[in-house]
Amino acid sequence: MPEERYMREALELARANIQAGGRPFGAVLVYQGKVVARAVNEIHCTQDPTAHAEMQAIRQAAKALGQARLDGAQIYASGHPCPMCLAAMHLCGIERAWFAYDNDEGEPYGLSTAAVYAQMARPPQQQCLPLRPFKPSGEAGLYQQWKQASTQ
Repeated sequence: MPEERYMREALELARANIQAGGRPFGAVLVYQGKVVARAVNEIHCTQDPTAHAEMQAIRQAAKALGQARLDGAQIYASGHPCPMCLAAMHLCGIERAWFAYDNDEGEPYGLSTAAVYAQMARPPQQQCLPLRPFKPSGEAGLYQQWKQASTQ
């Protein structure tokens, strides 16, 4: 069963990352039946808060394949993907995501993103990070400009 092999590999990556001083997160991205990316959480060495294992795997796969769309790909992650990683999966076309440890299991160790999911489920005006529209007066046409530039 390849799913078990891929998940075990993600868990091995996470355990190796612990030994390297990182967080217990690893990810394996499979595209058309082949592993195209393996990654770990690299926040500890990059100081990049977006360097989650899933994000790193998506970046590696897109670069290796020379395409931003990963339609039909699957990702195997040691932990429950955070909202950022899940959104990236949606945006690039990941078809299925698997995880070994959920937010409840991560909570006692400060490794749960359940609170972020709860915040994001609230209306934008009620979130702790309010999202407000603001367009300077006279500003118009940015998207139209992009459309024109991309079709030339």
